[in-house]
Amino acid sequence: MPTFAAIDIGSNSCRLKIASVQQHRLKTLHEDREVTRLGESVFQTGVISPEAMAATIRALKRFHKAVQMHVVDKVRVVATSAMRDARNAEAFTEWVLSATGWNVEVISGLEEGRLIHLGVVTHEVGARGRCVLIDLGGGSCEITVSDKGRIKSMVSLPLGAVRLQQEFLQIDPAPKEDIARLKQYVDRELKKAERKIGAPRAALVIATSGTAAALAEASGHARRKSSGGRKTLQKKRLEHVGSMTADAVEVRALADRLAKMRNEQREAVPGIGPRRSEIIVGGAFVYAHLMERIGLKSFRYSSLGLRDGILAQMLSDVDLRASVHQKIESERWSGVLEVCDRYAIELRRVEPVRQHVVELFDSLSRVHELPEEYKLWLESAAMMQEVGKFVNHQGHHRHAQYIIANSEIFGFSPEQRTIVSALARYLGKTRPDPMDRILRAIPVEEHPHIVRAVVLLRLAVALNQDRASAVVRIRTHVYPKRVLLELVPGRGGAELEAWSLKKEAIYFREIFRRELFVEVV
Repeated sequence: MPTFAAIDIGSNSCRLKIASVQQHRLKTLHEDREVTRLGESVFQTGVISPEAMAATIRALKRFHKAVQMHVVDKVRVVATSAMRDARNAEAFTEWVLSATGWNVEVISGLEEGRLIHLGVVTHEVGARGRCVLIDLGGGSCEITVSDKGRIKSMVSLPLGAVRLQQEFLQIDPAPKEDIARLKQYVDRELKKAERKIGAPRAALVIATSGTAAALAEASGHARRKSSGGRKTLQKKRLEHVGSMTADAVEVRALADRLAKMRNEQREAVPGIGPRRSEIIVGGAFVYAHLMERIGLKSFRYSSLGLRDGILAQMLSDVDLRASVHQKIESERWSGVLEVCDRYAIELRRVEPVRQHVVELFDSLSRVHELPEEYKLWLESAAMMQEVGKFVNHQGHHRHAQYIIANSEIFGFSPEQRTIVSALARYLGKTRPDPMDRILRAIPVEEHPHIVRAVVLLRLAVALNQDRASAVVRIRTHVYPKRVLLELVPGRGGAELEAWSLKKEAIYFREIFRRELFVEVV
């Protein structure tokens, strides 16, 4: 079975997780983590410093050795907040490519939140009810409201621990004025979150990443210290579970106490540690303010995170029997329908195109030889092909490409969105060209697939010319040198559809080296 590696290049640290697929599930083989503070200089100057780049490259080279040792089949490398903000992000990605051969994928805050949610709900049984997920990293904080394993609302805020440290807390201990400015900024950003997610009313709150772990462990130590006395072994075990939780009162008290300490004093607080002590104050205030503002009584720390979501996505893409596959497919389709709704697409107009492209994909499989995932990409493009008309009917294919490529569609990676947008782009007079800006953003090995998929989608569109008549049914016959499409007319005949299909025959022959014949029966 395949082995996957997920690498998270965060603003504070780099993380690696390697897992193999066993009985449609993921089994962890290896984990590694290195604090590199990639975002430290970004949040000060807007660029990644050479020192931070070098430290991250050293960590990635170590990860590379582990990946080789475990004979990993596929590696996915994602970068988050610091890389989103850095003006020299492209220079760093080129360095990573030359040092390791890996392409770095810079993901949005919402995609980051989606993958974290996927990682948590895939492995945490309790998270499949109604819950709130909080991930406070080095550069951003993602807050997600989830119900029955589905995202209900999400917000990404620039409230990362490293970012706040660099912007507000450079003097140690921070003066009262700096703390006041920090609190004002945190409150302002959390108001945005409150407008988006409201009061979630969830019994379970799960927090991930290092800041949450430190706050939970420090709160647990304080709780044990205040209780005093010797405990039985059973009580100690219960306390260990409880030590990875923290309530709103504990977090507020801890945040206020840490803000008055010097770094060496914070280091000595059980659960904080030497590297976390440098950036804990800003993160602690975010948790305290957040929990109070939206009425969260407590949170439970989970070691799951972005890398677990990446691995779950990779499993879904290769194992159609994995439980996570159905979840992601449902999530993707909900995202497509949301885009259609946002841009006022009438589903009754595009649904027949989707049905026809699926039928053509299945019946012409020996001709196009496309990977199975292209069926979903074609269905998605068929549904969203007309979103460009929201901007302007003239040149709407070009507008559709831009809207799809730049929309947040849950379940689709940026590369997958670009592929879907390319399929929607080439439905007019323009044909795919490797020198097009759109195709240059897609790996070269995908270009032949895109060209073949475009032909299928053009045929599906051609089959739906007369909107007033009933949907035309098709019968497909594949021969060694030709393909015959028999059209069974609906009300109003099928002459217009036949004429449109015949116009595509030359392009069909150019791509598939077979003649296309069309008959109305």
